[in-house]
Amino acid sequence: MNPLVTQTLSTAQTVIEIAATGAFALSGVMEAARKRLDAVGIAVVAFLAAFGGGTLRDVLLDRRPFFWVANPWYVWALLALCVVAMLTLRARHFRVTERARQWPDALGLGLFAASGTQIALAAQMPSLVAVLMGVMTAVFGGVLRDIVCNEIPSAFRDHRPYAVCAFVGGWVLVAIDRVADLPTLALAVSALVTTLFRALAIRCNWTLPQWRTD
Repeated sequence: MNPLVTQTLSTAQTVIEIAATGAFALSGVMEAARKRLDAVGIAVVAFLAAFGGGTLRDVLLDRRPFFWVANPWYVWALLALCVVAMLTLRARHFRVTERARQWPDALGLGLFAASGTQIALAAQMPSLVAVLMGVMTAVFGGVLRDIVCNEIPSAFRDHRPYAVCAFVGGWVLVAIDRVADLPTLALAVSALVTTLFRALAIRCNWTLPQWRTD
């Protein structure tokens, strides 16, 4: 039997996955609300944002069943989050802006980058491949969210470090994993580094070089 199929998550990884899924689901709800989609549209966008990156990771690592299929309560929790978020945003007359959506997105980016990298390392992937798996886990859900909402993905167009943040955070986890066998610490530090890096990029308006035409 393929050992990747029977791979299970540690308690720390499970907590990180739950928090990351919730953060990206919230970013999907906020983006869909900003686009004035109906309830079904909001749920679909939240689902893609929350599960898109992890599903791609599971496909590439040949992990079956997918993490949300193995734990269907993820889907029920996501639907409950959508309902609560929609009612709260409407009751408080919260004005959803793109900048407001970026904060839960930054949190989900850090959490999923750390989780995806560690899961790939546990699957005996080389360090570079593991880090790239973490980047894909962290970025792909947001890309799907923006495409469905008829936007060029913010990961590509706002010119602030995004995938770069996940890439750096992934290498932080690899470094800690090589130095000491402390997986929970590695997860926490990696997620914190990625999230803070992205938050500083938003706050300080750091930008990457972009294509210019004269």
